[in-house]
Amino acid sequence: MIDAKSDYVVVEADEYDRSFLQLEPYISVVTSLAEDHLDIYGNIENLERSFSDFVLKTRNEGLVILNKDIISKFETSVQSYSYSISEEADFYASNIRVSKGKYYFDFHTPEKVIYDMQMSYPGLHNVENAVAALTVAFRLGVDEFELRSALSSFQGMKRRFELKAKTERTIYYDDYAHHPQEIEATITSLRNLYPDKRICGVFQPHLYSRTRDFADWFAESLELLDDVILLPIYPAREEPIAGVSSKMLLHKIEKMDKYCVNKDQLMPLLGALQPELLVTLGAGDIDKLVEPIAKMLMEDE
Repeated sequence: MIDAKSDYVVVEADEYDRSFLQLEPYISVVTSLAEDHLDIYGNIENLERSFSDFVLKTRNEGLVILNKDIISKFETSVQSYSYSISEEADFYASNIRVSKGKYYFDFHTPEKVIYDMQMSYPGLHNVENAVAALTVAFRLGVDEFELRSALSSFQGMKRRFELKAKTERTIYYDDYAHHPQEIEATITSLRNLYPDKRICGVFQPHLYSRTRDFADWFAESLELLDDVILLPIYPAREEPIAGVSSKMLLHKIEKMDKYCVNKDQLMPLLGALQPELLVTLGAGDIDKLVEPIAKMLMEDE
């Protein structure tokens, strides 16, 4: 959405195919440097080099905001700040807690601490994202009242830890997570919110090359679930790779409660499992199953 009255446009830049290097940002925010898109970059060194090139394209009068975990990877002459939720940084969150499904934390800046920030949008990884967004807004001069109001009223984005259904029997979330690091973050956040519930996850791997390159990491992240359901790999732009399949990934997952099914087998399986807490994960066409799943869960109530 473009606001004609605003001096700023917020863009979620995509490193795939190096398309983010077409931008010349006033403020750059880099949240992570996860090893990905190796079909494009070949290795992590080339990926890091492209991110460094992106940061160097920031305007001299602008700002660079970097996650503290990766700040050592960058050099820039532009004014830069670090942020974190796990340790002290230029901007960071502390005293993070959950109450009635909402997150609360104290937001530390170099000048002051803003206590008891409230965020209705769930997920510990989203608290970290909120710190990055708050950092940008604070440095642009947004006052404390506006920061509090914006954070507490933010309802999230489609397919980003999105609550799709909630009945007495089942709670259902959908998430775009398609990289092992993202899957870990989503499942960990669900555990944080619902520590006593059994989590069933439906994952559709995206790309044969990504599944091959991170097979062991995918298996480790999916083992955080209680029940694992795998759909066939979504090929996107790729041709099949010999020996790479969801069944290959299934064999790497060291759990008893695991399944590999086609899309037409998914609904009957979910009906049999009757999960307490369900999450669908993936960046392919799994989104077409989200509304039918939600409808089925609501009708079964």
